[in-house]
Amino acid sequence: MAGTRIIRNVRLGIKSLLLHKLRSSLTILGVVFGVGSVVSMLSVGEGASREALSYINRLGASTIIVESVKPQEELNASSTASNRWHTSYGLRFEDEARLGQLPNVIRTVPAKILSNRQARVGELTSNVRIVGTTPVWFDLIKRPLLAGRVFNEQDMNDGDGICVLSERAARELLPNSGAIGQDITIAGAYHFRVVGVIKADEGSAGGVQTPDQPYDFYIPLNVDRQRFHDSDLQKGTGSFSNEIVQLHRIIVEVDGVEHVQATAVAARAALERFHGRLDYDIRIPLALIRQAQATQRVFAIVLASIASISLLVGGIGIMNIMLASVTERTREIGVRRAIGAKRRQIIGQFLIEAIVLSFVGGVIGVALGVCVPYGITTFTGMSTTVTAWSIGLSLGISVIVGVTFGLYPAQRAAGVDPIIALRHE
Repeated sequence: MAGTRIIRNVRLGIKSLLLHKLRSSLTILGVVFGVGSVVSMLSVGEGASREALSYINRLGASTIIVESVKPQEELNASSTASNRWHTSYGLRFEDEARLGQLPNVIRTVPAKILSNRQARVGELTSNVRIVGTTPVWFDLIKRPLLAGRVFNEQDMNDGDGICVLSERAARELLPNSGAIGQDITIAGAYHFRVVGVIKADEGSAGGVQTPDQPYDFYIPLNVDRQRFHDSDLQKGTGSFSNEIVQLHRIIVEVDGVEHVQATAVAARAALERFHGRLDYDIRIPLALIRQAQATQRVFAIVLASIASISLLVGGIGIMNIMLASVTERTREIGVRRAIGAKRRQIIGQFLIEAIVLSFVGGVIGVALGVCVPYGITTFTGMSTTVTAWSIGLSLGISVIVGVTFGLYPAQRAAGVDPIIALRHE
């Protein structure tokens, strides 16, 4: 019985709204844009969140990154030196051995990095970053292999001058021929044969730079030390600097996420024991993941709050049209009350009309909100993600807006005196 009454009231509400199509359509627009804004902004926020978290996760949630850092006193000395200076700092091979012996550590990956080195093939040149490392690098920093292979333990033992290029470096140096097997000259003196090309990650997220860069030039670590040694000599006009660093980075893989924090503390204690100054830095991608998650939650709340203002405006529009409808239908209300309609029935009728307005606007708004992120992704390349919970939330809010802003006009309609209403013109 109650279900039949509700269906009848819904039909009466729709019929009443169709009598004023233009006014009802304009009222619905406020809800449409409000719901569409909420869905769109939540989709943009969710897409940005997932992209950032995916980016950081590619570093490995169970890894610890230890890097050489020039001490502050060395930075001050280099800035005040007039023509030449020498310095030695940072991680050493003994540090890698110590970190590898810590509990819960599966393996370590050392890397020696030389930035801004000129690579030449014929007349083509490109500035590359030379990364001397071990085959474990390619197991831990997983990137698609586009051509050839990566170097292995046998290559390390042979000590041959082979290299693996990042995709962008290969395209710049070898645009017109297959890269595999080609010779590349570094700094005009050292020759390397290309054995593979990989796709490098680019950029940063969550405040951390990925270990690889677009113009990377990977060579076996022992070959790097043999040909470039541990010193980085930089010459300028009337001056030079010489930095001696054995290892620029050590990536430590832990056997589980739950052991990352404790292992990082143990790593710091092990390094403090053998380093007289702070010439290293320890970063934990897991901590960055959690920080990014918290930041993205705040970001999503802010975006949804801003978009909800549009829904508030739509709700005010619903209240406005319902108040106007009450005024226009005063005589109708009086007739219904005179023949026995109860106050709650009058409230139910007008409340259902408000809910129908908000629900129809919500459905159209969801459709708009789904299309907008698709357009953003198509035309800008920005990652967006429409989730079921954002659609449900938006529809739920639109119905709540209808109930909230329709309740006062409905109560006002139910409070009309039947005698006065019947005499209303």
